Amino acid sequence: MLSSKGHVIERLLKGEFICRTSDEDGWRFLRTAANREQVDDYLATLNRQVATVGAMGEGEVFFCAWRQLGDEQRKLVGQQFRDVCSALAPLVEWLVLVQEAGAQDAPLSEGSALRLNELQSIVEDTPAFREQLARISHYRLFGSTSSSVDGQIKQVFKRLCELGYLIRPNPEKQIYLGTGKLEYLYEVIRFIDESEGLALEARAEAASQGNLL
Repeated sequence: MLSSKGHVIERLLKGEFICRTSDEDGWRFLRTAANREQVDDYLATLNRQVATVGAMGEGEVFFCAWRQLGDEQRKLVGQQFRDVCSALAPLVEWLVLVQEAGAQDAPLSEGSALRLNELQSIVEDTPAFREQLARISHYRLFGSTSSSVDGQIKQVFKRLCELGYLIRPNPEKQIYLGTGKLEYLYEVIRFIDESEGLALEARAEAASQGNLL
């Protein structure tokens, strides 16, 4: 059986994001400076390090990053970044839909609860939301082939769990929680927005009457 340190290292090396919602034990382990230093020392032998995103303290999310970038590492990081960028459109549209349908002032974040049945009812009752969901669900990222709201929304939630943006704590209930990977996504959006001048925040605000970033 893996120790706490071994469990955390294994998850980090798999590219997972450790937050209070997805792995509270691992998150608490890494919040202790001495433990994080031990993990960092091990990762250093693999040219990796513990990185963080999100607010310091309760909102902190841990993940694994390269310590130094050579040509090979730059290629890997570049591919990972391109993968995230290719998924941005469907993910951002989904986040805007959730924010609009829930009439929320803030975007979905780590620990936020999403009730599939409630969201489905709102979407079914609103033609504009039905159109949005149909478009979003048929993106390659989600890959739905269903023509029904039920089939589309369940496929989207399923893929978001597979991608690590949501977790379903109780398989008997249709309640999902946002994970810390969302905080990483928002950092990527901010970076692209600032470096490319895409005005993503203004676009999201116009679409949702809120603030996605």
